Amino acid sequence: MKDSSYYKVETTSRLAQWRIDNLSSCSFRRSDPFKIGLWNWHLVLEKNRVLMIKLYPEISKLSKENPPIASFIIRVLSSIGDRKPLVHPEIKDQQLKSADDFVWPLDLQLLGGKFIIDVEFLDLKTVPPQGGEPYSIWAEGQTQKRSNTTALNCLNHMLTKGIYTDITINTSDGSVGAHRAVLAARSPVFQTMFAHDLQEKEYSTINISDMSVESCQAFLSYMYGTIDPNDFKSHRLALLHAADKYDVSDLKEACHESLLEDIDAKNVLERLQNAALYQLPELKDNCLKYLVKFGKIYDIRDDFNVFLQCADRDLITEVFQEILATWKGF
Repeated sequence: MKDSSYYKVETTSRLAQWRIDNLSSCSFRRSDPFKIGLWNWHLVLEKNRVLMIKLYPEISKLSKENPPIASFIIRVLSSIGDRKPLVHPEIKDQQLKSADDFVWPLDLQLLGGKFIIDVEFLDLKTVPPQGGEPYSIWAEGQTQKRSNTTALNCLNHMLTKGIYTDITINTSDGSVGAHRAVLAARSPVFQTMFAHDLQEKEYSTINISDMSVESCQAFLSYMYGTIDPNDFKSHRLALLHAADKYDVSDLKEACHESLLEDIDAKNVLERLQNAALYQLPELKDNCLKYLVKFGKIYDIRDDFNVFLQCADRDLITEVFQEILATWKGF
């Protein structure tokens, strides 16, 4: 029966200590899981010609989908004499997924008798579920996250409740209110409209007749930082058009990345034309590869014939050049 004290790690909120009283002939020892931050962790000792110390998060849904990004200092304190602790150089913002992501080899001769493995976590970061920059899970990071969330909720409330709106956007099938300051901050085109004596400034209206009111609401939600992922996906093409027209570069890139994810026989020709129209080379290359190199052009012959009758001549030329280049490769 194993002595449970051999495997127990003592912890505070940011510090973990594992006391090793006797390694004896044991060549492998893994600690019981210990909780620091959002994750359970393991320390592992592997003994051969050298002693390997490993630190990694316990396998779980959380550690798989959102592995920790850790900053820490790890030390080994020996009970023999007045030996100075062995200190690994500080680890800074390292993502830890598996037992091989942090390995510290030590000369066994430097150790003897009892010793302590001491891990001081300086920071632990995680990535928001919706993506973006990692943030610290501890007070300073949570404060920033809470502040950002509150600010976005307030912006969303201003938009959806029409609080102090000072500009009206007329779409093809309705109108919606917005705030000049937000639009100007997000788009240099809107900023120019409001800075000069244009119609939009004089009458406090913007006419966007090439968008539906639903697409415009999705566009505004993105500009205010509160767009629903399902709304984004439903209105991607309209959002791409608006992003290009009003020079919202981050939205254009978001649409580009999203359109790359689900190219299929039903949408490839439309995606190809939009890639050419909005100068999205990666999307265009992927559509051409799908059609030509993967041979899907033969599965949509009728649609392709219609495409040939209405598409831009330069784009049609590129398609046939791709076909010829692929044939030469056989």
